[in-house]
Amino acid sequence: MSKTNKITVSQYFIGKKIFVTGGSGFIGKVLLEMLLRLCPDISTIYILIRAKKGKTPEERIKQILDLPLYDRLKKEYPENLKKVIPVVGDVTELNLGLSPESRKLLIDEVNIIYNGAASVRFDDDLKDAVFLNTRSTRETVLLAKEMKNLEVFIHISTTYCHTDKKVIEERIYPALADWKMSIELAENCDSHTLSILTAKYIHPLPNTYTFTKGLSEHVINDLCNGQIPAVVYRPSIVISSLNQPFPGWIDNFNGPVGLLVASGKGILRSAYSEPNLTADYIPVDIICKGLILTTWKKGVDNSDDKLKLDVYNASNNNINNVNMREMIDIGTDLSWKYPLNDILWYPSGGVTNCVYYHYLKVIFYHVLPALFIDGLLVLLGKKTILLKVQRRIYIANMALQYFLSREWQFINEKGLELEKEILPEDIENFQFHRDTEVIEYFKNALLGARQYLLKEDASTLPRARTHIRRMFILYIFVNAIIYIGMFYLFFYKYDVIGVMSKYIREYFSSL
Repeated sequence: MSKTNKITVSQYFIGKKIFVTGGSGFIGKVLLEMLLRLCPDISTIYILIRAKKGKTPEERIKQILDLPLYDRLKKEYPENLKKVIPVVGDVTELNLGLSPESRKLLIDEVNIIYNGAASVRFDDDLKDAVFLNTRSTRETVLLAKEMKNLEVFIHISTTYCHTDKKVIEERIYPALADWKMSIELAENCDSHTLSILTAKYIHPLPNTYTFTKGLSEHVINDLCNGQIPAVVYRPSIVISSLNQPFPGWIDNFNGPVGLLVASGKGILRSAYSEPNLTADYIPVDIICKGLILTTWKKGVDNSDDKLKLDVYNASNNNINNVNMREMIDIGTDLSWKYPLNDILWYPSGGVTNCVYYHYLKVIFYHVLPALFIDGLLVLLGKKTILLKVQRRIYIANMALQYFLSREWQFINEKGLELEKEILPEDIENFQFHRDTEVIEYFKNALLGARQYLLKEDASTLPRARTHIRRMFILYIFVNAIIYIGMFYLFFYKYDVIGVMSKYIREYFSSL
């Protein structure tokens, strides 16, 4: 279809009623904000919310909308906040835990579904992961097939659900297991038995997250392809916003931002990874632009292919590539210019692919300092914390080890073509800005993490810069003492060179 026959993105969304699962997640929150602000004439957005003791669904929605993320929306379209309607349910339950009244409401009214509810934990039991990621998708699709006015179904997957391939194309791959049987096993087998079978059952995938997300794609393929207009949208590592609604928004420590914060605080001194491995990250607002554009493209499609399942990889493939070593170097430089408050040590260290060297650094730079500081806290009668933090960092590093030692190519041709299809009126709001300067982006990411994750106000930067200069002097002093001590022991106390020379002379004399 030519551009002249299309309507703009915001025009397509006029009067649309949308149902979102996973609306309280990172992508879901930003998607909600961008839909309400960039497509202001949307009718209603229904958000699936679990019942929570002590809080009404309306209070939980208000808690989300009170985040700084929505400040721009409140200035530009404050009335649109009223368009967000909570629907009580639970993706882990059959029928999504919906009441008959809520189910009928959604069936009668919804035009678009964004299925984003999922667990992103790598260490979930297989039973829990199947319920959260696979069966919930089936239940959402079954609901969608009853809807009277459904135009588009968008399923948010991940590029990492096919890690048994080196090159991941924008298509559905053969199933590694039967999703129906997997759901049946989760429903009828006890967790202990499943945990014993898990490693064999999910092979060759590394964890239950990637496995069950892969199964969910086959739920979509089997139940939607040729039946309802559906899209599988695969983001890679999703991190801080590029510019929508403002640069640097984030609400979690996942991915490179977690590395920036941990190293910036001086508690991460060694990362075990391939230094030249390319990190495939993508800003959350670029993901949400892609979700909105795929909805628009599928919604305005009047061809015979509308019911054909579309697959998009939302990756950073060959766009502003950064490897792990470069990312650490950028982080170290930024930590000096924009330091975090109350750092425990001067940010230093690096990435290594030598496991023995990494473990030595973990012992001497992570564990021993943590024991020392926690010991001081015990003497002062305060609660210990640092050893627990180091334990979490170590566990997270081990959980990510599979991904930190391998590299994939996520083909993103269809995703990039989306931008070429939008009308001139939509360019300002929906272009991807692929020429963004990497250092500037991570500067905003660090400042965003500082403000939104650590709650450190920008006014504290001068004090933080004074503190990091003091820590740098202490860092130089301590290193000097260590090297002087080693030099003294090596050359004077034990005369290692002299002893070695003596043994060498005696050896050759005996020949």
